[in-house]
Amino acid sequence: MIIFTNRKIRKLFKEIFVCTLVLTVTLIFLTGLNIDNAYYYTTICCLLFGVAMFLFCYKYFENQNKIMEEAISQITEYISGNKNVSLECNDEGELYRLFHEINTLVAILNAHADKESDAKKFLHNTISDISHQLKTPLAALNIYNGLLLDETKEYPDTHELVTLSEQELDRIEILVQNLLKISKLDSGNIIFEKNKENIYELTESVQKHFEFRAKQEGKIISISGDENIILSCDRNWMIEAIDNLVKNSLDHTDNGDIISIEIRQFASIVQIVVKDTGCGIHIEDIPYIFKRFYRSRYSKDKQGIGLGLPLTKKIVEAHNGTIEVDSTLGIGTTFTMNFLIPTKL
Repeated sequence: MIIFTNRKIRKLFKEIFVCTLVLTVTLIFLTGLNIDNAYYYTTICCLLFGVAMFLFCYKYFENQNKIMEEAISQITEYISGNKNVSLECNDEGELYRLFHEINTLVAILNAHADKESDAKKFLHNTISDISHQLKTPLAALNIYNGLLLDETKEYPDTHELVTLSEQELDRIEILVQNLLKISKLDSGNIIFEKNKENIYELTESVQKHFEFRAKQEGKIISISGDENIILSCDRNWMIEAIDNLVKNSLDHTDNGDIISIEIRQFASIVQIVVKDTGCGIHIEDIPYIFKRFYRSRYSKDKQGIGLGLPLTKKIVEAHNGTIEVDSTLGIGTTFTMNFLIPTKL
């Protein structure tokens, strides 16, 4: 039988067999003597047999429990990021076969993780090379386009085409920059320099960044909340995350709409909420808005490139946070970023 391939199980059954044999012989012996009060001796023998069985089983299962606890500890270490763990499987039996299969699975997972890491590095390096190669021709095209804008003022139709060309060049530049940023986050090469930052001041920086555009489009960007909330984060990347959400709101609002940034603090989390009174997101699109290059068939926005929200999600998750969206068509959209406040134990 397969169960007896484990020497520890074989040993346990041998011990049980020997004890049973000794008890049987002893009871036969006592029965043959016809001594008075034989049932007392029989009872004592049965109790001793029960105690022996208990001790043998306890010793066996205690040993099994130690093996399982050690295995659980090793698996927990692997889940925590230690790729060098290995379960001891230098014995026979089904349990050690299981450990061997787990070790094999760990090796396969490590190989896949290494392969994925190499692929991410390759992608990051490729995108970096492409973006750097594009910078020079883009800069030249921007200069040429600027000259054409001045030269075509007297020709309205041509001037309009050159203006559209300028907008498309800006889109290409934003696309390249966002691709580079998101590839850096994907590759894991970014080291976030987290410091204690005043969130209200961060949002004021974002407000100033979009102040001119908001004024031109007749929109209002407001900030509310506690001015003294502090969060440990990378200043530049956090500004990037909030910046993308505000830009998304500006892209999907009309003249007279309001974009509000609210800062909240609770017992264990800090919330940054970007809310607008724009067109809202169609219910079919909500599960996909954080996917790269996703474009809704209901969207009227022709300028977006579909990387702003995925980039924001990456940044938030890199800060051990979460991002949620709540939207109603024709009423507006609310993005909520939640960041845990580390507790001092």
